[in-house]
Amino acid sequence: MLLFRWAILFLLLVAGVSFAFYAGTGQAKYRRVGWIVLKWTLLAAFGFFAVLIAERVA
Repeated sequence: MLLFRWAILFLLLVAGVSFAFYAGTGQAKYRRVGWIVLKWTLLAAFGFFAVLIAERVA
């Protein structure tokens, strides 16, 4: 579980750095990569925490 939390934190950091590169350079590829990483990271995090909540309920 700790590994998954660190992976989520790392991927959110990657998305933030990508958005910072976009702000610094203005190249749209960094914004696109940032959105892709952010989207899949949030989907994975919601899925992970939904499983944890379901385990506690059951």
